[in-house]
Amino acid sequence: MNKKINIFLMSVLGAGALMTSCVDLDSDKYFDDRETIETVFSDYEKSEQWLARAYSFLKGANAEVCSKGNTGGAGGGFNPFCFDDDMYYGDRDASPEFGGDGKDALWARYNGFHEALYDESVGQDAWTNSYRGIYQASVFIHNIDKNDELLRVNGPNSIADYRGQARFVRAYYYWLLLRKYGPVPILPDEGVDYNDSYDDLAIPRSTYEEVAEYISSEMLKAAKEISSNIGTNKRDEGNIARPTVGACLATRAIVLTYAASPLANGQLKNGNHSTATAANGNALVTDDVAQKLKNFDGTPLLSLTYDESKWARAAAACKDVIELGQYELYHEMAHEGTQTQTATIARYNDGDFINKPWPDGYSDIDPRSSYANLFNGTVTPSGNPEFIFGRISNVSSSDNDFGLSALVLHSMPRTLQGWNTHGMTQKMVDTYYMKDGSDCDGMYKEWRAADGPGNDRERPTGFTERRNYRNYPELQVANGQGGQDVPMMYVQREPRFYASVAYNGCMWECWGNPSTSDRNRQIFYYRNYTKNDGYLNAGFNWLRTGTGIKKWYHPEDYCSGRNYDHIRAKYEQAIRYADILLLYAEALNELDGSYQIPSWDGSTTYTISRNVDELKKGVRPVRCRAGIPDFSAEEYADKDAFRAKIKRERMIEFMGEGKRYYDLRRWMDAPIEEATPVYGLNYFQTVDNKDDFMTVIPISTLSAVFADKMYFWPISHTELKRNKNLVQNPGWTYND
Repeated sequence: MNKKINIFLMSVLGAGALMTSCVDLDSDKYFDDRETIETVFSDYEKSEQWLARAYSFLKGANAEVCSKGNTGGAGGGFNPFCFDDDMYYGDRDASPEFGGDGKDALWARYNGFHEALYDESVGQDAWTNSYRGIYQASVFIHNIDKNDELLRVNGPNSIADYRGQARFVRAYYYWLLLRKYGPVPILPDEGVDYNDSYDDLAIPRSTYEEVAEYISSEMLKAAKEISSNIGTNKRDEGNIARPTVGACLATRAIVLTYAASPLANGQLKNGNHSTATAANGNALVTDDVAQKLKNFDGTPLLSLTYDESKWARAAAACKDVIELGQYELYHEMAHEGTQTQTATIARYNDGDFINKPWPDGYSDIDPRSSYANLFNGTVTPSGNPEFIFGRISNVSSSDNDFGLSALVLHSMPRTLQGWNTHGMTQKMVDTYYMKDGSDCDGMYKEWRAADGPGNDRERPTGFTERRNYRNYPELQVANGQGGQDVPMMYVQREPRFYASVAYNGCMWECWGNPSTSDRNRQIFYYRNYTKNDGYLNAGFNWLRTGTGIKKWYHPEDYCSGRNYDHIRAKYEQAIRYADILLLYAEALNELDGSYQIPSWDGSTTYTISRNVDELKKGVRPVRCRAGIPDFSAEEYADKDAFRAKIKRERMIEFMGEGKRYYDLRRWMDAPIEEATPVYGLNYFQTVDNKDDFMTVIPISTLSAVFADKMYFWPISHTELKRNKNLVQNPGWTYND
């Protein structure tokens, strides 16, 4: 029999869903008997459990990286924040349930194109669960000081630390809401009077700037509360998942960068239409999103005027994280090859990084394994100097298909008992640099605009041969195995390419597999090739673009019976240091003036301006770890050129990590980038026509679509009915 804790308080089931009720928590998991607030927060263990409950809603649609983009429910479906232009999730697109037409149907089913399915949309748990977490954290914040046991054993600073943790997670839920839905209602800090009428409890949406400022302010408070107990240090192994000062300041930096970006920062600065610069350099004119997103009283929820100082505040916030001195990019030292370790290949001689040891250069590191091991489970969170915040537990198994191990299972070839469905667009393949930092031949050739990025050079043709394949060590694994019959399109690319891309002819090591015949398998994706991995006339286990994903895969991972048992545990990195570095450079690049901004703790004042030396502090470490040359002096000097370079760098560095979806929206590049047709290889061709297989063609099963309504997720009809002051996002219905 389940015992319950019944506390007569306001239950927050969603914004506007503020009703008198009992808060029921299953005590088999949290408590032993019926309790009161006083007894819960006078007990150390029960207080810990309450805080754990506040953290517990960071899952489902509130996870940063999902195995199939799932938004909820066992077996779920898809979460559209993975529906951008870098990778795809192919195992449901052929199902009649989803309409059989890729992204269009999945958006329709899970994010409201079919308005009748609004309230059943599994993506809506992001709204409900975020407000549940906000409520749980608020109760903790206002009651933890009652815990005399904690005060007696660990001292007053421990109370502040716990309060700071709860304050962080409450503000983090607001951040997740802001990123998905745009401006949202900010609930009263101490709750509401349950005797108030429903009309009095209806709370309108705050403006984007107000929500961002609230999160920023709360993160500063949380940082100071946490620092009173642990300083600015990272936590020990047993507490690594708890937020630190760095996590507070990094989240604040990200939020302020979003608030400074075109979507939220005066998109109407050029007349009557919103404008932005798309990734191809063209001016983009869309409907007036900011004009349409208003409260019922006419208050604009997105800024209508541009404010450059927002970029300066964002840059200063990033600098706060950098100046902590707590973080650096993860790296692996150069090493020799063994039976179970691929040797470090020669680094490109750029005349700069090649002559310096890490962290100033890459002469003594292995760029490929430095990037690969960051994701594949080689390094633990406590051993990763780049890790700032993320989920640690419940990410190594199926976890209702949210586990990161499922990313590996869905990416591994069918020949090796994987699902063979997650793949990469040709656009993403082309975006990776060559090893010397140049563009690949034929970059975006088939779909590029006349004045857009890319080039019209012919794509490389032909394949490596037995007599010359050893000239391409980047294609080989331990003991020089692999590299034969690989398309020349994939040779001499940058190290991150080989850590992320399952190209046609790549090696899957599976060194942990007791069956030696399944180790070091070279996999090809030709139609019916070996009857498993290429396109088949029936079934769904094939790559829609002829190119797969290797990010998150560890060389010792293998499948047995197509399950997770032999896949190394992975963990989510919601915030890592590379993100802060690139955001710092991005924010500085937008400045024309100079600003004096105090540091987070008031200990110093920063001079913030577009300074090339400071730009390099954000860019050079990322490029160095990646094993490719720094940008040229001309690229640093040109604001527009540098902006395009930063956008491309983020696309490569964070491929598949869920950031691209939101980047495209805040930059207002999505109307072009997400509406560009998806291209891939001609997967209908067999090995006998392998030259034709490598022809780049549009992929009709992965249709591309973007409408202005996709800038923000819809608010469910249920929430709109609960709160008469809650306005819907532009383009979505009220069901009235």
